[in-house]
Amino acid sequence: MNLKSGTEEACAACKYQRRRCTSDCSLAPYFPADQPKVFQNAHKLFGVKNTLKILKQLDPTQRVIAMKSIKYQANMRDRFPVYGCLAEIQLLYCQIQAGEEELLAVLAQLAFYRQNHQEQQEISSTNETF
Repeated sequence: MNLKSGTEEACAACKYQRRRCTSDCSLAPYFPADQPKVFQNAHKLFGVKNTLKILKQLDPTQRVIAMKSIKYQANMRDRFPVYGCLAEIQLLYCQIQAGEEELLAVLAQLAFYRQNHQEQQEISSTNETF
């Protein structure tokens, strides 16, 4: 929490809920005051109670990763209201498929050139023996 003219600035969660942000606010580390839209997206998708329930069930080491996931999913749902993260997953899947197809084409060309090179060596070695 930042100090602003002698008082503590409320996190985005507390600002949105119009309550005083205390030093033990469990959402303050994840929703800074300068990112209210991120909290609004998470609140719209998960709600405060569910978010706090998720945080309480996790080890402290896992909370940061879980909150990154929650914020990412909420922002993607805001960006793509119908499909959410699925839109990004499908895009990445298409990129993977295109990459795999390109790799197969390159491997086929490489096999073709290796075979031609080997045949050329065999022809040149047979010509040398005559």
